[in-house]
Amino acid sequence: MQNSRKSLTNAAQKIIVAVLALTVVFGPLFSTDAAAQPALPPDPAQKQTAVKTEHETPIQYKIQAKLHENNMTMKGIVDVTYRNTSKDVLSELVFHTFADANRSKSTQHQMFIRQNEEISKEHPEKKPEDFLGGIDIKGVMSQGNPLQYIHKNQSLTVPLKRSLKPGETVSVQVEFDLKIPYGMQRISYYKDIINGAHWFPVLAVYDENKKQWNKTPYSTTFETDYYTSSDYEVEFNVPDSYQLAMPGTMTTRESTEKGRKIVSTTAPNIRKFTFFASPNFKVESVTRDGLTIEYFYLDSFPEEEKLVEEYIDQAFKAIQFFGEKYGKYPYPDFRIVETYVEGVALEHAGLIQMGQIHPNSAPARDSVFIHEIAHQWFHSLIGNNSETESFLDEGFADFSKVYFAEKQGDTLSGFKAIQFDDFPAERPIASTNKEVEGWESTVYYDKGRQAIYQLYRLVGEEKFDAFMKEYFKRYVHKNATIDGLLQTIGDTLGKKAKKEMKTALYQPDYVLKPEYQLTEQERTEFIREQFKEIYELTLSHHSDLPFETMSRVMERGLQGEPITLVLSDQVSKAVNAQQETLVLQLISLFDLTGIEYEIIEDRQELKKKLNKELGTSHLIVIGNAKSNGLIQAMKPGIIQQASKIGLNWKDAMNKPKASGAYVIRHPHNQNRLLLHYFWNGEQLTDESFEPFITKMQDTLVLIDSFYQYYVMDKSGKIVADKKMENLLSEYFIVE
Repeated sequence: MQNSRKSLTNAAQKIIVAVLALTVVFGPLFSTDAAAQPALPPDPAQKQTAVKTEHETPIQYKIQAKLHENNMTMKGIVDVTYRNTSKDVLSELVFHTFADANRSKSTQHQMFIRQNEEISKEHPEKKPEDFLGGIDIKGVMSQGNPLQYIHKNQSLTVPLKRSLKPGETVSVQVEFDLKIPYGMQRISYYKDIINGAHWFPVLAVYDENKKQWNKTPYSTTFETDYYTSSDYEVEFNVPDSYQLAMPGTMTTRESTEKGRKIVSTTAPNIRKFTFFASPNFKVESVTRDGLTIEYFYLDSFPEEEKLVEEYIDQAFKAIQFFGEKYGKYPYPDFRIVETYVEGVALEHAGLIQMGQIHPNSAPARDSVFIHEIAHQWFHSLIGNNSETESFLDEGFADFSKVYFAEKQGDTLSGFKAIQFDDFPAERPIASTNKEVEGWESTVYYDKGRQAIYQLYRLVGEEKFDAFMKEYFKRYVHKNATIDGLLQTIGDTLGKKAKKEMKTALYQPDYVLKPEYQLTEQERTEFIREQFKEIYELTLSHHSDLPFETMSRVMERGLQGEPITLVLSDQVSKAVNAQQETLVLQLISLFDLTGIEYEIIEDRQELKKKLNKELGTSHLIVIGNAKSNGLIQAMKPGIIQQASKIGLNWKDAMNKPKASGAYVIRHPHNQNRLLLHYFWNGEQLTDESFEPFITKMQDTLVLIDSFYQYYVMDKSGKIVADKKMENLLSEYFIVE
């Protein structure tokens, strides 16, 4: 009984977890940094310049690329000028070639592998090699002279002919061919959209402390993003029909080739250059107060344009909010791109990638959308090494999402969402991706935002906002570290605040201080409101869902409508114990969510209330149809209502040792429901008991499909059912 109760509580918690952690995150990672090579003597022919001011970017890219859409390949030349801002003499340049993560399935991201496996089922014509790709380096030049290079393990190392002293610059040109894989990778094409992250060789970050370049391959489970803000001038040669979304100021001109055009952009001081392309993008553009926001979408249903306008309006609100709280968004453009990715959204510099808009999407409630916009401040403007300190971007982005919701008056997605979590995290928030071992969501997102909230509560909003402005000022267009964050806290908020934050970040089993958590009453109210919202959102995505579905009993109870549980009486002790276990499953869920209920287990009480109180209540009936007084009293009406959902009631109730459930309209009140969990025979068999409990839980709390009825055999296997797929059920499943 105790284990069963724990099982139900976990099932209910899954839904809350799904709402509180709306961003999909991944698992552990390995690092393979290589040591820097010895310095070489200086080259007199190499350009030398004085060190520029700190506000000027040390890297400039000029890229020309041509898309060959017929075979999904690309040819390009990257002309990069690099200024050595370190105090070291450098003997080489190192580029990331993260597109090479797609050279084999073993190095691809696990999440996208799972999505690709589903895609391959829908497209059997695609071969395994179609889902692979990568970058081939055709040559590296500097001032007209070819350079040797080593291209392996997602890294391009270019030894320089002469050493590069501090303050000096060097220009190199890298010619490359790109094979774009099919599927859902960060660089990929699927249907009519090309996702263009990691499409060209990009300079790695040089670490003065380690005296080496960062050569870490891209994670197969989380994110490995660590870049220097750079200036970009990019030209794409594409078909006339293609729309491109890129950061920066975009222009278009005709190509000398018939049927093609050149799309260019100038994007100064951005951290990560990504593009998206499709012949079917439609673009909605709005300009307010010098900022233009564009949404690239597929226009796949009649009302999508209206939802796009609502999303754009939310984006303006979020950018204004974060600009006021942290620091002004410095670019004239921001772009949002609809793609086919499911269950995940991705941030890039100057644009974000979202999943598909659905007819019942709710822009004002889309916290994932706000989280990705917040990443413009935390990782795009204030950079960090997401391999070693992911808290700095994910924790701050998730706190910012909640901060925005709180100030918009959204109490469910606001600070209560942070205060609700009182579960410890075994690993410290400051863990590296390798150390966190699969607990990214809990550690970086949930506990990360909680530690920031604790700081917010400790010092108050005014001082917290002042600290955030200073943090932004110090690290905008730079890469921050946890040490730098703590130093900023100490400088602006004092030693006590710095000490408490350091303890929160580095101690295992971190829990928000009790004085900042919700009270028991607040917790109950919060959970109830969360469940109400979950059911409203889920059911709104299924407009053709029949009234007679099991999950609606929960939804009606959350709305305050009465629920009565009716047990069979005149049964053996063994049957009574079994019924009590089942009832415990239900009432623990109802108590958790604040649903009020009544229990009737005496036939005399049943007779008194049958015609009056029970006519206005939703009914959950438990037990054998022949031993339950309510079923016998309403039998003719039950049979009639069951036939309307396609259930032959007499046949189902007479199957030897069968069990299951069905939901019908209340025979005496068409606005109420009757849900009967039944078994034929004296009691449930030992073999079918656990499957019976599990099915009861899952069909009530949205983890399964929407059921009208199901019948199980003596082993607990479903042999007949009527259901509708819950399109959102995957989001409530936490492995």
